[in-house]
Amino acid sequence: MSKRELIDCICEINKSAKAEFLANFSEEQLNAYLEHLMELNLEELVVCC
Repeated sequence: MSKRELIDCICEINKSAKAEFLANFSEEQLNAYLEHLMELNLEELVVCC
């Protein structure tokens, strides 16, 4: 994924995230954060069901 795509995905999951702030991070850092957010989302789904 490109840096822009990573930022878009992060903003979709974390509505309070600002693209301008996320742009300061490297693609590697953004990818790690997105993976973390996706893990949290899966955990929330398991807890809700």
